[in-house]
Amino acid sequence: MKKIVSMLLALVMLFALTACGAKEEAPAEAVSFKVIVTDLEGNETTFEYTSSASNVGEVLVAEGLVVGHDADYGLYIDSVNGIAADWDNDQTYWAFYINGEYATTGIGETPITADTTYNLTLTKGE
Repeated sequence: MKKIVSMLLALVMLFALTACGAKEEAPAEAVSFKVIVTDLEGNETTFEYTSSASNVGEVLVAEGLVVGHDADYGLYIDSVNGIAADWDNDQTYWAFYINGEYATTGIGETPITADTTYNLTLTKGE
């Protein structure tokens, strides 16, 4: 009798653990957003994307718009749309804006928000 009770208890615990286990998350819903790229002369090119990726950088790298490398503070943008920035050579860098406001997060840490415009502007430092 003890064996049967022990086995039943073990089965109940197994089912309980299985039910409490990690549930599969549904894929994130695809969201549309714009990216405006501005070069040093002020020429703008607009790109539109729809993605379920977790952050802006992930999409732009996957799409080939942005080429960058991992740095101490996240993804460092080396070039956008084939236009390189080289701080060491000519003090240029890619500034990142969200709806016209200077971003407080890096491109690789910024979650995608629907109907948002992200700007990448080639900027010359002083």
